[in-house]
Amino acid sequence: MIRHTEIFAPLRAFDLPIGHVVTVLEEMGIFEDDSEPSFERWLVARLEGLAPGIRSETERWSRVLRDGGPRSLPRREGTVWLSLNQVRPALLEWSKCYDHLREVTHDDVLAHVKTLHGHQRRDQLAALRSLFTWAKRNGLIFRNPTSRNKVGQNEYAVLQPLLPEQVKCSVAAATTPAARLVLALAAVHAARVAQIAALMLDDVDLGNRRLTIAGRARPLDDLTLELMVEWLDYRRRRWPSTANLHLLINNQTANTTSRASNHWISAPMRGQDTTLERLRVDRQLEEALTHGPDPLHLAEVSGLDEKTAMRYADSARALLEQAAEQHLR
Repeated sequence: MIRHTEIFAPLRAFDLPIGHVVTVLEEMGIFEDDSEPSFERWLVARLEGLAPGIRSETERWSRVLRDGGPRSLPRREGTVWLSLNQVRPALLEWSKCYDHLREVTHDDVLAHVKTLHGHQRRDQLAALRSLFTWAKRNGLIFRNPTSRNKVGQNEYAVLQPLLPEQVKCSVAAATTPAARLVLALAAVHAARVAQIAALMLDDVDLGNRRLTIAGRARPLDDLTLELMVEWLDYRRRRWPSTANLHLLINNQTANTTSRASNHWISAPMRGQDTTLERLRVDRQLEEALTHGPDPLHLAEVSGLDEKTAMRYADSARALLEQAAEQHLR
């Protein structure tokens, strides 16, 4: 068996790709991954500076978030990172005078959240409630100091449609076959960046003009079909022998079977006013304006959850009412 710690330094010294070597060794069945997970290094760094008692309790909570527990499902690492980052400022402040979470009072929580505003206040209070609720459930504290602090509803502003000039700038920035296809998938089919990166060749049915995104089949319009054919032709000529079955590949992923990164997918639109996310939101809003502010229709067509569908419907209703008032005037 060949261990990760044995090959890491030599490969780095010769500037050789570690991932490709690991892939080959895994296929041969002789690789053993003894590297320290990045989560562990990150967790140690984020817990630095906390009082010993608070540190141990917060570490246990973070691990339960990631791995799950008897009454909780495991969360994605990104969710754990965000939650710990949200509670860290308050825990650092309380570590100056306390050694355990059970010493934190309701007044301490109120004093901390009064210094916060808007999204920052809501996010930190929600993360603190998660931490103290878990501690109370596991008998680490006697009373939950956040139980009477209400997070409150998030008041969203009315979504605004993009201007034609903004869309033209994004179109001009898409200068490659891959970028043009990505732009169409976001602007026409309201696909998220992660959904675009996860598309497989089997998700495209050119004969029946169908495209499956996140498990939902939808018709291929003329524009997307033209850009899809252009990309597939370029893909076939550029990487004729690739074994990667993902629809969108690049120089790095063509030599593997993994998907392209979200960073690479969204790179052509980075720095533009109209990012891929804004184009996706604009397409959803256009659907609500065209077919009426019906959240059930939006949820069925685009697979949105009920809260998101209601937000688009509310924005569309406000825009339509505003347009009617201006017409009457």
